[in-house]
Amino acid sequence: MSAMAIAQTSPYKIYNNQGNEVRFEAMAEIAEQHEVIFFGELHNNSLAHWLQLQLLKSLHESGKKVVLGAEFFERDDQLNIDEWLAGKMRDSNFEAEAKLWKNYATDYKPLMLYAKKNQIPFVASNIPRKYASLVSRQGLAGLDSLSEQAKSYIAPLPIEVDKTLPGYVGMKEMMHGSGMNLDYMIEAQAVKDATMAYSLFDYINKGKTIFHVNGSYHSNNYEGIVWYLKRKFPTVRIMTINTVEQDNIHTLDPKNQSSADFIIVLPLDSHKSY
Repeated sequence: MSAMAIAQTSPYKIYNNQGNEVRFEAMAEIAEQHEVIFFGELHNNSLAHWLQLQLLKSLHESGKKVVLGAEFFERDDQLNIDEWLAGKMRDSNFEAEAKLWKNYATDYKPLMLYAKKNQIPFVASNIPRKYASLVSRQGLAGLDSLSEQAKSYIAPLPIEVDKTLPGYVGMKEMMHGSGMNLDYMIEAQAVKDATMAYSLFDYINKGKTIFHVNGSYHSNNYEGIVWYLKRKFPTVRIMTINTVEQDNIHTLDPKNQSSADFIIVLPLDSHKSY
């Protein structure tokens, strides 16, 4: 009975892309062998964010020269972040000036505090939301008229978009009938992916271990950010993690098996921050 109770209250399970269960420690050891690790998250699942922090700690404590990058900050906030990490801004000033996601305090601030305490560089990788919104309304052509300063926050133009990639095709199918321009929506997604990849270019092949946090859909199936990074650095060693929720965490849903190198399965009733 005790064993059954423990099994029913397990907080998570981790599987590799063959569907075999692995321990967190084994996944962390394999992560150390890669130059870039993409931790694909469910934005509102606090347990996933706790696991991100544990993996960041493991990478740092292994002696790796870690760089933390993330979708949850936009590139035009990099100066604020650098000044805060250097102790030149109080938390209150930083949090008043930076564009924070609504669950920053509960889910992302622990990562930032660990980075600050341990002098881990942080890369704000996301395109400013206003420019992604512009693309969703006008397509990538809408970026051409922006100032040079504005363009500095975006991956270099023109941006190649392969709209036949399964992830983008699936996005188009999901949004069919929405009344939106679906090609523009795909381009808006692609400009995010391209910009997050571009933000990491300066740290590739520099003896660093890049730990990047992003929504799972930006790195699942080795597409999105991974596709753009591989276009520039085809031999870079990349590991991907996908986070999913299932009613039963003790077996991996086959549809999730090949989505990443490792799949973290969380209970449907795990805590949500919003």
